[in-house]
Amino acid sequence: MKRLILIFLGSLTFVSTNIIAQNHPHLKTEIYPPKATKVAKELKAHNQIRRDDYYWLNDRENPEVISYLNQENDYNEQMTAHTKKFQEDLFEEMKSRIKEDDSSVPYKLNGYWYLTRFEKGKDYPIYSRKKESLDAPEEILFDVNKMAEGHDYYSLGGLNVSNDNKLIAFGVDTVSRRNYTIRIKNLETGEISKEKIETTTGGSTWANDNKTLYYTKKDKQTLRSNRIYKHHLGTKSKEDSLVFEEKDETFNTYIYKSKSKKFLILGSNSTLTSEFRILEADNPDGEFRLVQARERGLEYGISHFEDSFYILTNMDNATNFKLMKTPIDKTSKENWVEVIPHRLDYLLEDIDIFEHYLVISERHEGLNKIKITKWHSDENYYLPFDNETYTAYTSINPDFDTDILRYTYNSLNNPTAVIDFNMATKEKIVLKEQEVLGGNFNKDNYITERIWATATDGTKVPVSLVYRKDLPLDGTSPLLQYAYGSYGSTIDPYFSSVRLSLLDRGFIYAITHIRGGEYLGRPWYEDGKLLKKKNTFTDFIDVSKYLIEKNYTSRDHLYAMGGSAGGLLMGAIVNMAPELYNGIIAAVPFVDVVTTMLDDSIPLTTGEYDEWGNPNVEEYYNYMLSYSPYDNVKAQDYPNMLITTGLHDSQVQYWEPAKWVARLRELKTDNNKLLFHINMDAGHGGASGRFEALKEVAEEYAFLLDLEGIAR
Repeated sequence: MKRLILIFLGSLTFVSTNIIAQNHPHLKTEIYPPKATKVAKELKAHNQIRRDDYYWLNDRENPEVISYLNQENDYNEQMTAHTKKFQEDLFEEMKSRIKEDDSSVPYKLNGYWYLTRFEKGKDYPIYSRKKESLDAPEEILFDVNKMAEGHDYYSLGGLNVSNDNKLIAFGVDTVSRRNYTIRIKNLETGEISKEKIETTTGGSTWANDNKTLYYTKKDKQTLRSNRIYKHHLGTKSKEDSLVFEEKDETFNTYIYKSKSKKFLILGSNSTLTSEFRILEADNPDGEFRLVQARERGLEYGISHFEDSFYILTNMDNATNFKLMKTPIDKTSKENWVEVIPHRLDYLLEDIDIFEHYLVISERHEGLNKIKITKWHSDENYYLPFDNETYTAYTSINPDFDTDILRYTYNSLNNPTAVIDFNMATKEKIVLKEQEVLGGNFNKDNYITERIWATATDGTKVPVSLVYRKDLPLDGTSPLLQYAYGSYGSTIDPYFSSVRLSLLDRGFIYAITHIRGGEYLGRPWYEDGKLLKKKNTFTDFIDVSKYLIEKNYTSRDHLYAMGGSAGGLLMGAIVNMAPELYNGIIAAVPFVDVVTTMLDDSIPLTTGEYDEWGNPNVEEYYNYMLSYSPYDNVKAQDYPNMLITTGLHDSQVQYWEPAKWVARLRELKTDNNKLLFHINMDAGHGGASGRFEALKEVAEEYAFLLDLEGIAR
């Protein structure tokens, strides 16, 4: 007979079926998913009441919550047991393409060559430098492999060397909450000081006196970066001076040094507004002075060169931004003079300043453009790129007095190359191209293309595709459609050696450049946020229909994937058009939009009112409620789904996907897979090790390939 085991944990009841096979070999094993107890909770706003039966899951200190999450992990393990060997094979396959004993291209800064390298069999980087010459002895700054010993998660960041090259500040996070403790290492003696500065962003900035360190602290509860402090070497952090406090809860603050090393720059930003203050880096005890006071909707950024600041701004309705210039002693906007005007068809993204050249990073019709202009001359030209599925961007360029521009290039079928370009002679040297080991990779075996799908409202939506050239386009091929679509963040077409494990098994990979990103300029972002957010979802769905219509794939073989805000996208499309997809992967998904945005104690909430809307305002509340994935789960068939999260996620709290999964289990009317994997040791970014992260990708790929019957 079947033996039912009932586990009672307070209000939580979990029912599973356990068959003792050795005693009852004739019985068929059945696996039942966890069922979270429903505890009624009424949430009131704007004279409306929402019932949330799984609200209780938002307490990570509650043993019943942890028990439920562990049961979900156990269920996932049982449901994927048949793919475990395949996951291991995928992991080894992906790992085998990566050069383990690899190193970055060195760059020179203040008399030292800096590089990052990896050693075979080790998960974490080694940071080092060499004085003056690459032939000089290597000086190890940090061996993160040793530092990470004994930690389930370890992140080292914010490396910052003092001007005299003797000290380095760094930040460490061992929980994955993006909450760093800053330490200082003496590079002459190797000693790490006892000073600890906790609850920071991890980044810091040295004044030019080599003994004053500026850093940003976070609010302990919301993790908002809200205070700038000044630390004097040798003193206790509790004695540090508060330099600036950002009291507006919709803003975050930060500090850095200009490329010229002349100025400390203190910034405050919200989604729509910027404000900066400056102080000469030689005068750390001086007072910061305002560049331009914040005005709602005015965004700007500053770069110093000679006697001027160059200002990238959207002033005067320059939606795609323009470049202005102002004297260093007259910085308010009435003194700004136009250098590059606003253009409707070009998004001005960034600039790099050199002694003889201004390098402009632009975006035109979705494609990255790098423009070289010579100061005090009409001479200008673009770097040539020859396809529509590439990514190019300027890299580390710390020197003013040089003709060499370092930039990075890759495409969907071309590995990443680091290139030094001589702006005077127009000659280029490929310093390094990513190696794809194994001997089987040939970029000519893959086709890349950019197509345009028509959305319901007539808008043309671009899609970047890559697939093997021998693949039939008859509707039988599996296709993974990926997108993000928020914060103006653009997912450019990029190369991935890991992705080859899908492509070489017959998958097509598609990046959908939907509204909400900035692929087609700033208006493309504006059309996918606030009260136009649903354009993001309908764009994705319309692209899916187009891919099916054009026989790239079919409903039986179409898959979709997104993470974080892209996980919100996944939650929306499965509510709106579940019939289009055979499978969905939602990583760390932001799915409980209304409840989260009503809770200003949660990290990120107040700073994102200008992205999603403030639900304390009824118009935004109703609009957000109309698409919030958790609130719109209903009794219908859903695709196969894999949902992932991290217990310590500070960006999207674990309970959002946990509640979503519980409600899906309650209401969905199909027998498709619904798998939920919680990393109990990690946060938003997943595992910290170089190769540990590949295990998570192997799990995702095994889910897709298993659904396709290609688990080999």
